[in-house]
Order: sequence, then structure tokens, then C-alpha cells
Amino acid sequence: MAKGLGGMGNLFKQAQEMQARLAQVQEELARRTVEASAGGGMVRVTVNGQFVCSSVKIDPAVVNPQETEMLEDLILAAFNEGVRRARDMVSEEMSKITGGLKIPGLMP
Repeated sequence: MAKGLGGMGNLFKQAQEMQARLAQVQEELARRTVEASAGGGMVRVTVNGQFVCSSVKIDPAVVNPQETEMLEDLILAAFNEGVRRARDMVSEEMSKITGGLKIPGLMP
């Protein structure tokens, strides 16, 4: 009976270690960024591992008051690509910890 409890204690310890490692990786991901662009680089965004957009760069050549809809589309496309790249980065880092195990609510 005591042997079974030892196994549970070890499992609990492993879960705590994984939780600590996950917290560490989440902190690291908050500092890591990905860049994405649209319109051949006319609009560029930077997104971190917490899916926060920290930078938007717009080439002045694309700023035309008569074509604001095109600029809006470029910004949206660049932002969405940045979020997709950040999601891939987070997923890759988390799978290193979980060994590919899909844990609900852990990965976006």
C-alpha cells in the first residue's frame, strides 16, 4: 500500500515540476517576439508570446487618404499573421514541456 502512495507522490512532484517549468516558459515567451508583414513589407507588426502587438510600422508610401480601406486590410493581415506566428511559437515551446501531450486550456 505504501508503495502505491510513493508513486502518487512522485506523480504529484512531477506535476509540480511541470507547472513550474510552464510558468518559466510563459515568462520567457512574454519576452520573445515574432514579426509579420503584409503588402510586401509595407506594413510590419511585432507580436510577443502573450499575443500582444508591441509594434506597428507603416511605410509612408502606403498612406493615402483615398485608400484607407487598403491600409486597414494590410494592417489586419499583418496582425493576423503575427498572431499566427506567435501561436506557433508558443505551441512549439509548450510541446517541448508536455512531450506533445495536448493539455486543454494550456495551448492556444
